[in-house]
Amino acid sequence: MAACFQPPTTNLEDDSAVLFSTSDSPEESTSQSSSSNSNHSPPHHSQTPYKLTITNLSYTIQKTAWFSILNFHCVKKGKPINILKSVSFVARSSEILAVVGPSGTGKSTLLRIVSGRVRDRDFDTKSIMLNNNTVTSQDQLRKICGFVAQEDTLFPLLTVRETLMFSAKFRLKEMSGRHREDRVDGLMQELGLIHVADAFIGDEENRGISGGERKRVSIGVDVIHDPPILLLDEPTSGLDSSSALHVIELLSSMARAKQRTIVLSIHQPSYRILQCIPNFLILSHGSVVHNGSLESLELAITQQGFKIPPQINPLEFSMEIISTLEESYSKNHPSEVDSKEEVYPSFSTLQIEVASNKEADAHPFLSRLFEISVLCVRLWKIIYRTKQLLLARTMQALVGGFGLGSVYVKVRKDEGGVAERLGLFAFSLSFLLSSTVEALPIYLQERRVLMKEASRGSYRVSSYLIANTIIFFPFLFVVAILFSVPLYWIVGLNPSASAFAFFTFVVWLIVLMASSLVLFLSVISPDFISGNSLISTALGAFFLFSGYFIPKEFIPKYWLFMYYVSLYRYPLDSLIINEYWSERNECFSTNIQECLLTGRDVLKSRGLDRDTRWMNVAIMLSFFVLYRILSWIVLTRKVSKTTL
Repeated sequence: MAACFQPPTTNLEDDSAVLFSTSDSPEESTSQSSSSNSNHSPPHHSQTPYKLTITNLSYTIQKTAWFSILNFHCVKKGKPINILKSVSFVARSSEILAVVGPSGTGKSTLLRIVSGRVRDRDFDTKSIMLNNNTVTSQDQLRKICGFVAQEDTLFPLLTVRETLMFSAKFRLKEMSGRHREDRVDGLMQELGLIHVADAFIGDEENRGISGGERKRVSIGVDVIHDPPILLLDEPTSGLDSSSALHVIELLSSMARAKQRTIVLSIHQPSYRILQCIPNFLILSHGSVVHNGSLESLELAITQQGFKIPPQINPLEFSMEIISTLEESYSKNHPSEVDSKEEVYPSFSTLQIEVASNKEADAHPFLSRLFEISVLCVRLWKIIYRTKQLLLARTMQALVGGFGLGSVYVKVRKDEGGVAERLGLFAFSLSFLLSSTVEALPIYLQERRVLMKEASRGSYRVSSYLIANTIIFFPFLFVVAILFSVPLYWIVGLNPSASAFAFFTFVVWLIVLMASSLVLFLSVISPDFISGNSLISTALGAFFLFSGYFIPKEFIPKYWLFMYYVSLYRYPLDSLIINEYWSERNECFSTNIQECLLTGRDVLKSRGLDRDTRWMNVAIMLSFFVLYRILSWIVLTRKVSKTTL
């Protein structure tokens, strides 16, 4: 027999009764699980069993040919592609149903439809039933189904315990802190992760836990709230045979102990894994080839006149004759679903459970504050542990400040000094705005986790953006001080204390605007290369139309709008006014008998007849807020459509 059915040994830990239970009864497994984890988990109400019934589920996509876009009258749609064709099956509680088939047969698509992760217009409410009651919306499926995607979406610089604890705080808001800790400890015990509780998740660049352990963490993140139905897309992908078996054994024990309905897709399972899975759904070209046990598959193969070689299992052999099986199944099982009679709670139970999960929303303001505080803590941990970002921003600020200061040491107060100051301000702006590009990879990494967590209702997108703002405010203020202090006094700019304070304030606003711009462009960019290109293009355009290279009156009218939306213009004008407004009457160039250039003349040459510093500050703050609002709008739309 497979390892998942072996009796427990004497030296196993507390969770061995669950992982290696010999009982096939859900009630026995549940009692064993609760007794073994009584010291780790808060008391839970018994898990409501759910039967998932899929009847004649079809899914079709239409692709648009590129050349048809050139048609001015309409866009011609391409030939429809049938991904799924009348798929029917039943998945019951306390069991695993494995979806198997060659690549491109619609396994992942099937799981995403069942988990409620397709466009609303593509969702067929008549094909999916829970406990013999029709599901009316994808929102119901998202609430009751946990979904583990094939690719692990985790923060590499958080530990296993921190990852599960943050997930518990988001998904179990109604629980007390002590109960959440007990829940996380019990889940780590159940997942076999106690020995790596304080190890970092890791990735390609940062060494962390193994692939099998990372997959178990991903499972833990999506079962922390104890969903009755769990869907997994290729949970053994990329794992060695031992790790893959461990994951399937874990899922098998979860199904029995929690009366959980588990549906997973799997590719070429080993013989030992097959013994842990009672039911298989084989797909070929989107159609059902087999629906039942391994024994019934072997019988179907034999009835077709084939003999299974002794060195391979029936599932492997079925892939070789899948066309024959497809023809046979379509003839003998037309749109058939197993009609085995079982008693399940009514669907109204689901509505009661979903309503109970909204207790935390009874006080929306407190719930929002809790979300923001947890997100702030997590974001700070990630920034603090991202040594490259901290070191890069600190060194950029110091090197930039001292470097520019060493070039413009004690700038003279003459006509040449005026030009040097203007060049200094322009270059400083360019340096500060472009120095935020290194945050792009972090934003892109956070975006994927945000899409996953927000789509599951863990927190609001607006809470994430508020937390991001709160954390980056002081961090970027320190960067502004490190840059401003050496530069200002080495160059010898306006010696007034108020002028220095305003200079530092403007530098802070500059990096805040740049941070918001990078955040927005990371939201709309598909990857790092595209995002980097967009940032470079945007900053280049803003600099060109800032009025430094081309005066406003010489900018073509069709490009004049860029002058008003340029992130360079307003801080550049503010720095010039800050430097010369209190020295309007000071002479910077003299002839033998008269003054040729005063501070007022310098301001007039830039069209700065009035002190507009604080108006510019308001505009810069508006840009900062605007890009974050745009980020919120785009992210909210993407979250509503994500399939993660």
